Amino acid sequence: MCPLLEGAGRGREPCGPSRTVPALCCRRRRAGRRVSEAVLAAGAPRPAWRCRAIGAALFVLVLLLDQGSKYWILYGLDLPNRVSVPVLPFFNLTMVWNHAITFGMLGGLAGMGRIVFTALALAVVLVLTIWLARTTRPWVAGGLGAVMGGAIGNVIDRLHYGAVVDFVHLHAYGHSFYVFNLADASIDCGVAILLFDSLTERRGLAGTGQER
Repeated sequence: MCPLLEGAGRGREPCGPSRTVPALCCRRRRAGRRVSEAVLAAGAPRPAWRCRAIGAALFVLVLLLDQGSKYWILYGLDLPNRVSVPVLPFFNLTMVWNHAITFGMLGGLAGMGRIVFTALALAVVLVLTIWLARTTRPWVAGGLGAVMGGAIGNVIDRLHYGAVVDFVHLHAYGHSFYVFNLADASIDCGVAILLFDSLTERRGLAGTGQER
């Protein structure tokens, strides 16, 4: 009896392509699904032009909302003459001309602040624009657009008024927070989105490495 038949007679199954190939295919499919799930969890890449469109749309939206709200505060509500208008027990519209960066930071640079802050903001926007042109992650594009829109909104204020128009005043239980505007809030939200996306991507890649 040939060795193949002898092995079959003892209850052993022959090892051949008919059994090994399907098993390898199943393993590869399972590994592919794990990688795909990890990529989706981290934020699936999109074509670069779509990400640029997302970033540009957020940039325009933030800029329009910021400048529109400031125009209404100055000329519609006439807040410079009214100084402060209560809206809610914890929220006032309070007029502040901010010569600092955001939330009152570095406000002691006096006349040089306008030049320094404008140049710094434009340099940051240039770097973020290059980043936006290269990214394939939609959340990153959205975060970049929000930051750039807020930065340019405040730059327009500095060039037009000599200072940034701040008016959102939150206070509670005797504590008063810094007065800010929609551009400041957009910058903070954009930075938070970028940090969240970075953490999500790292966790997804770490999970993929462990699965392998």
